[in-house]
Amino acid sequence: MRALFLLLLLAAPALAQEPMAIARAVTLLADPTIRLADLFDGLGERGMVPLGAAPPPGGRIIIETAQLAAIARAQGVVWRPLTGSERVVLERPGRMLGREEIEDVLRAALTPLGLDAEAELETPGFAAPSVPLAAFVQIMAEQAHLDAATHRFSVTLVVVAEGMPVWRQRLAGRAVATSPAIVATRRLARGETIRPEDVRLVQIRGERLRPGVATSLDQVIGQEARRPLGPELPVMANDVAAPVLIARNSLVMLLLDSPGLALAAQGRALENGALGQIIPVMNLASRSIVEGVAFAAGQVRVTSGSTPVLRPDGRGSAAAAQLARRAPR
Repeated sequence: MRALFLLLLLAAPALAQEPMAIARAVTLLADPTIRLADLFDGLGERGMVPLGAAPPPGGRIIIETAQLAAIARAQGVVWRPLTGSERVVLERPGRMLGREEIEDVLRAALTPLGLDAEAELETPGFAAPSVPLAAFVQIMAEQAHLDAATHRFSVTLVVVAEGMPVWRQRLAGRAVATSPAIVATRRLARGETIRPEDVRLVQIRGERLRPGVATSLDQVIGQEARRPLGPELPVMANDVAAPVLIARNSLVMLLLDSPGLALAAQGRALENGALGQIIPVMNLASRSIVEGVAFAAGQVRVTSGSTPVLRPDGRGSAAAAQLARRAPR
């Protein structure tokens, strides 16, 4: 009995040389292979022992207590659960390929087959793969086909990246025609003058556009909003108009320019007038109605002679007389 006790004392230092391993809570995997050190700390070189394949980029594996104990026994690791609820979460960081990256490759493959450069590509049900965060990625398209009549296409997409097997998938979709449209970049109040930064040109699917949508920036920049405009909503051509330079019933200076003669008189505008627009004006001295061009704030240029100028809407002297009867005295 005394000899057995001495033997245990001699063996105690040897047992102490094998420390208890500690299970890790979470491990971020950088390699495509799971190793023993990804599960337990303090193993030294033994931790490089491979156990199996890592999850795909962006994926995770959870190893519960029973699995940890089985792996520890199989690998000769001194470990035992303390609570029975220990587990290790193995996560492999990754990023999902962006739609722009995929579309660039699809367009490069389909454009030689007749794809409209402004068409929108529909790929229902397609989910882009995830790739390792720091990996160099190559995306390729093979066996591309485009039906000119139906605008349907099919292509085999291939993704090659270090740290993952080659990913290959056949996908099908449809090219949808789009049209240019102007949308507001922010909410615009009624009466605001539209600046270049307030609008932008986009491509919108044809079936979603209403007739009368503004299609050129020149149609709206410098114009005045006739009604409130919502952000990222198409701007209709009749939503804007030239800014009012002269307000109805405001006092204006009538300027008459003719060879060798320049006259000025005070008048009252009988209609709103934008820059370059012909409006009727009452001469306050003579009470007569003349028509002239609004060319500056509070100034209207009148043609020589007393005969009113024919306006673009076809209204002439009769309309001016009617306005005169309604004009404030």
